[in-house]
Amino acid sequence: MSTSNKINHLTRRDLFKVAGQYGMSSTLMAAGAFGGAMSLANLASAAESTYEKRFAKEPKHTLKFGAAGFNARNLLIERAGALEFARDLESRSDGEIRVEFIGDNQICGQVSCVEKCQQGIVDIYAASTQNSAGGAPYLNVLDYAYQFRNRADQYHFLYHPESQRLLRDPYEKRHGLKFLFSHAELRGIQLGLKWEDKETVTSVDQLAGTKNRVTGTQLGRIAMTAMNLNPVPVAWEETLDALKTGLIDGAETWSSAVAYANMAPVVSQSVYLDFFCGTEHTAMNAGVFDGLSGELQDVVMESSYWAQTHVQAANEAALVKTVGVSDPILPNTIFAKNNVRNAFLSKEEKRKAEEMCSPEFQPQLWEEWRERLNGWSGGHDTYQDIYNISREIDEDTLPENVEPRRWWKA
Repeated sequence: MSTSNKINHLTRRDLFKVAGQYGMSSTLMAAGAFGGAMSLANLASAAESTYEKRFAKEPKHTLKFGAAGFNARNLLIERAGALEFARDLESRSDGEIRVEFIGDNQICGQVSCVEKCQQGIVDIYAASTQNSAGGAPYLNVLDYAYQFRNRADQYHFLYHPESQRLLRDPYEKRHGLKFLFSHAELRGIQLGLKWEDKETVTSVDQLAGTKNRVTGTQLGRIAMTAMNLNPVPVAWEETLDALKTGLIDGAETWSSAVAYANMAPVVSQSVYLDFFCGTEHTAMNAGVFDGLSGELQDVVMESSYWAQTHVQAANEAALVKTVGVSDPILPNTIFAKNNVRNAFLSKEEKRKAEEMCSPEFQPQLWEEWRERLNGWSGGHDTYQDIYNISREIDEDTLPENVEPRRWWKA
């Protein structure tokens, strides 16, 4: 039985009962770290132990972490690293920093967390860069079509010292936010139940004319329009109902997002177009970071690095063993239980899609945004520079084999 199932067996009422005594953050951290079969009694015991450790001394800083819709259960499906980061930051700082973890959309959601962090309502947030791009448009720099070939390319860029120049520094300068770490997947089309009885998709041509949900990313819409995928803005929280009722054919998102958000029952095929980033990142208010001592700033960066390495390994394992991203699909995975078919496209078909929409082959579609992002970056050719960095490694490199680097140290 997977750890996520063990947590699933506890009701929300159980969690709130324990949280009423030891606080939600201590309860979630205890639940997320649990390894054995979990009952209400041993969750309470773990939460008490976690609470005592966390409250052994008065912290210098208490940071609010707005984690959109994440909780201890679904962070074991999509391994975005939020709870691991919070736990490590408290431990590494010897209690000088305490993190108040607020998930389940209680303080902010996928679209609003970025703005709440800019406003100082939360100090740290976790959400997808694409949903956050509405409030922090520089995040569109990750969303050029086919800038990354695969997840290994994405991790290579996130660890790369040049990510400072091309992503992190402009994001901080323009939006007042510090990009800490991210999970890495690539977006495809998740087809709803209207496609249950249709043949498995093998080509982008089969999707022509379909109507698909799009996130807050402006660049994602360019690619979808070029591929005749009719992007329709639908809030993440409303996407499940839209797929269920047939209001849309599909949604552009990634596999573990379908799994963690309980969308698998209304998704029939997961089509791996892999056409731009799906990056569930964690970021911090830059003013709050700057207000920490130099020593604690180092702690934040080391915890970010540790969380990045954790996510790189854990999410790759979870994709196969928990979500079901493999051929054949492993039994007892979320996709297997919900009859979700993986529609992996051939290299030739992906190339066809790339030629329809990428800046390399359709530069005119991207000119306006490319010029804007290049200006915001300080004059760099954002698409070409990131494209070149991602191709420094062999195309067949496994994502878990990408060398971790402390990106802030040249």
